[in-house]
Amino acid sequence: MRFERVRLEHFKCYADADLRLERGVTVFHGVNGSGKSSLLEACFFALYGARALDRTLDELVTIGAEEATVELWFAHGGESYHIKRRVRVRDDRATTVECVLDESDGVVEGARDVRERVASLLRMDHEAFINCAYVRQGEVNKLINATPSERQDMIDDLLQLGRLEDYRKRASDARVGVGRVLEGKRESLSQLESQIKAKEEKELHEQLNDAESELATIREELDRYDDQREAARETLDDAKSILEEYEQRREELDEIESEIEELTETIESTERKREALGDEISDRRDRREEISDRIESGLDATELSSDTDRDAVDALIDTLEERDDEIRDEIEQHRLDLQRHRENAESEREDATDAEERAAENREQAEELESGLEETRTDLENRRERLTELDSEIESIEETFTDAPVKLGNAESFHEEIADELDAVKSDLTSLETTIESLEGDIEEAQDLLDAGKCPECGQDVEEAPRVETLGDDRERLADLRAEREELEETRETVEARLDRAETLVEQESERDRLLEKRETLAELIAERENSIEETEERIETLRAEADELDSQAEQHRESAEESENEAEECREAIAECNERRGELADRIDGLEDIVADFERLDALTDEIETRQERREQLDEMNDERRDRLGTLRERRSELAEAIDEDRLAEARDDKKRAETYLEEVVEEIDDREEQRDELQARIGAIENEIEELESLRERREGLAETVEHLESLYEEAEQLQEMYGQLRAELRQRNVETLEWMLNDTFDLVYRNDSYDRIELDEDYHLTIYQKDGEALDPDQLSGGERALFNLSLRAAIYRLLAEGIEGAAPTPPLILDEPTVFLDSGHVSQLLELIEYMRGEVGVEQIVVVSHDDELVDAADDLVYVAKDATTNRSRVERRDSPELPAD
Repeated sequence: MRFERVRLEHFKCYADADLRLERGVTVFHGVNGSGKSSLLEACFFALYGARALDRTLDELVTIGAEEATVELWFAHGGESYHIKRRVRVRDDRATTVECVLDESDGVVEGARDVRERVASLLRMDHEAFINCAYVRQGEVNKLINATPSERQDMIDDLLQLGRLEDYRKRASDARVGVGRVLEGKRESLSQLESQIKAKEEKELHEQLNDAESELATIREELDRYDDQREAARETLDDAKSILEEYEQRREELDEIESEIEELTETIESTERKREALGDEISDRRDRREEISDRIESGLDATELSSDTDRDAVDALIDTLEERDDEIRDEIEQHRLDLQRHRENAESEREDATDAEERAAENREQAEELESGLEETRTDLENRRERLTELDSEIESIEETFTDAPVKLGNAESFHEEIADELDAVKSDLTSLETTIESLEGDIEEAQDLLDAGKCPECGQDVEEAPRVETLGDDRERLADLRAEREELEETRETVEARLDRAETLVEQESERDRLLEKRETLAELIAERENSIEETEERIETLRAEADELDSQAEQHRESAEESENEAEECREAIAECNERRGELADRIDGLEDIVADFERLDALTDEIETRQERREQLDEMNDERRDRLGTLRERRSELAEAIDEDRLAEARDDKKRAETYLEEVVEEIDDREEQRDELQARIGAIENEIEELESLRERREGLAETVEHLESLYEEAEQLQEMYGQLRAELRQRNVETLEWMLNDTFDLVYRNDSYDRIELDEDYHLTIYQKDGEALDPDQLSGGERALFNLSLRAAIYRLLAEGIEGAAPTPPLILDEPTVFLDSGHVSQLLELIEYMRGEVGVEQIVVVSHDDELVDAADDLVYVAKDATTNRSRVERRDSPELPAD
């Protein structure tokens, strides 16, 4: 794996940074606190998130910023990857709003999924990454200070021996689980054997035969009792039938008596209704005669004859209503004409009033225009005089350029030339002043040395000085410079005077342009006023002519209004005459409608008479039918009275009583036998169930015995698998311990050449021991600070080397990162660290090594130097790549 590029926005102390990382050794150099370690933390954060840094997201966002973004590009296993994490602060709390990993197979999104994918790619989580390749600041002694068991877990995880332990534990868990199931199955098998033996001792088939024989006897007795009970029930049913027949006849006789009485009353009531209907018919015949007489009298009062029917009356009414509709239409037409004439009169009066008002407005407007016209003429004359004055002012300004050093229109460029000339003179004068002051100081200092007997050039005694004439030359040169200064001062005054003249010309040229613009505007206004006066005079004449025309129109409108009023009055008279004619027609129609109403009443009375006659005939027919029914019922009553036999009834009551008594007594016997039968049936069912259960237990025993045999075999296999994984892990660990011990001695011998120490021993429990030349054993924590730091770096390098060579390229190792590795080293040990770095790059072949340090000595080891600095004003860090390992000047 190799880091290729990292880009930051508002991450910790970085506002914006973009850095490409190359192969070989890259050194991040800068003073403490400049932000070097933050670059590595950004890379580590991109891979594993904030938890890998032991920080919260709030600590990663630049103070005052709302978002922080980290992007990391890296190469791994021949593929390119890009991770982007974006953190946003909301309500003083930071959360990850974007986390994306782009790879050749697609995109992985979400902080957890990206972290798991990175761990899968690199075959190490963030803790394994730190233990293998990332020596963080202040953690250089982490592996030494760890306990042997902690050191063992770290290295086993890096070499993926932990998976074998996981497999061994899984096999152990499986063995224990199979053992528990096996014990349970064995116990179940033992219980089944006991249950089967207990049931076989009961002799269940003999018990079943005895119970079935006893049940057959009980069933025979129940059949006999059932036959006797059935005979008693037949006797009881016959007796009940006779008694029910008697009760039915008695009920029928009572019903017939009641119906005879009801029919007699109904016949009498119907006869009364027939008599009432006869009275109603007579009354309606009398009323019909009265209405016929009234119709005849009403017809006599009309132009119709007395024998006219209703249809003729209806036809006459229709004719009169048609004539009424014609008169109503005539009235409506007159009303429309009346409305039209009234509206015309009103409209003509409004038009007359409007014409008079408009004429008055025109005359008033003409007067106003005429009064303002004089004021406009006066203003026009004033503007003409002002135009003459402007022409005079412009001519005066143009005359000033007659004897000017520049033509009209070039004053601005002339002023710029003079200003540039003055700036050049001032610059020469300033430079001359500086030279004069420096020379005066030198002369004064030389004079002081001469007074003290020293050479002004070398400070030696005057007698030993190579030359002493320089002071005189300097004084002559000073005099020349002062004279030159006086000439430049005079030139400056001359140029300043010319500049004043140029400024005056620029101002006059600007004033002329302003006056010309003003004259143009004034000339346009004068032309507009002249046109306005002519238009106003024409408008006044037009308004007065329109006023006269409007007065004439108003008179015509008033004459038209008078004519419309006369026509409206004629319409009112016509409407009154039509209403009078309609009143006469309404009286005739009302009389005819009364006759029609009497015709309708006459028809209604005739219908009522016919209806009542039909009803009277129906009642007569109904009574005839009721009388026939009454005769039939009286005959049936006689038949029922003769059919009732009292002796037979008494015999039936005795049979019923005897049958009921027997049935009550036999129930107890039958219930007792049925209870015995049910008990025997239940007993037989229980015995049969036990027999079936016995067969089921025997089948379960066979299956359970096979299961126990299978579990015993599976338990032995799990036990063998557990032992195999344990032995394999021990063998691999022993092999790795031997290799790591050899690599550690090789590396430590390289970086720490000292006759005091002979070798390092790493036992199978990962306990470290250092042996001196005299054979005395030491723990690593007994070494000095620098020795302990070098020892830990050697151990880290050996682990990294073991991991790289052991995987054989299947999973390329990450960059080797050393964050401030010189913290615990003195200057003598730093050179040994440099040798270690060179060894890891050249001999081990580490593709990328990143070193963070403020130590100048590590700069020499850099293939690529990145300088990190912090702005004291903004407190923001920046990165700068240096082409050559040269330190920045303080």
